[in-house]
Amino acid sequence: MKLTLGFSPCPNDTFIFDALIHHKIDTEGLEFEVFYDDVETLNQKAFRGELDITKLSYHAFAYVADQYVLLDSGSALGFGVGPMLICKDNPEKLHSQLTIHNSPLTIGIPGKYTTANFLLGLAFPEATNKVEMVFSEIEDALLNEKIDVGLIIHENRFTYQDKGLKKIIDLGDYWEKRTGLAIPLGGIVANRKLPLDIQHKINRVLRKSVEFAFANPKSGLEFIRSHAQEMSEEVMYKHIELYVNKYSLDLGEEGKKAIKLLFDTARGKNIIPEIKEKIFL
Repeated sequence: MKLTLGFSPCPNDTFIFDALIHHKIDTEGLEFEVFYDDVETLNQKAFRGELDITKLSYHAFAYVADQYVLLDSGSALGFGVGPMLICKDNPEKLHSQLTIHNSPLTIGIPGKYTTANFLLGLAFPEATNKVEMVFSEIEDALLNEKIDVGLIIHENRFTYQDKGLKKIIDLGDYWEKRTGLAIPLGGIVANRKLPLDIQHKINRVLRKSVEFAFANPKSGLEFIRSHAQEMSEEVMYKHIELYVNKYSLDLGEEGKKAIKLLFDTARGKNIIPEIKEKIFL
């Protein structure tokens, strides 16, 4: 059986899926047609129900829970991994300006339905002057003064300081101090149209792929590097260490608790619609 599969070219996703798409594990008869896209493009594809299996933001998942179910494996949750608000100058001044009613600051965000944007809305509800852009373009937009503040994700955590940019706030840290739980960033979902036995098969195979990656961390090095946007090997593996952890193997009760709290908090602030379906497989 051939299934369409979407994930990002970022090291954490290529690390997780390498064994699965290259048949380094038993895929139980499943074949995959792979699409590599940034997370907001994947979110949009999920809204249209285009893919059988896809990575998406937890924020976006709230809008497609009627079409997709969350798998136990493959998620990105963690501590110290959240999105960051950065700027070119005066982080303290800009922090205070973000709290002003109808804040005039222009904020570059990596997509409306990213979990990063959800956290921004939680921490700074007055900061609504947002410009959507590809996550990898945000640092340069700041340097060229096209935006006042940038909301960064992924490997930009490791590169912004090298460019002379400054941190205003780590929104993952904001969430952790508020809740004591890991921040849910992205998950892997399966289309509910697929038969239940196939959904469980995908879940099993994905777990095996993550287990293989942990046991053989350098096995997918060339594949990861080929999609890593000229990242050094050190940065690639820093990225992987940050986003691939015990929750990527299995959400467990602790991971599920963090996801439920994220959705309950967002629902309480009318940031997402009510979710009526069972979200976990």
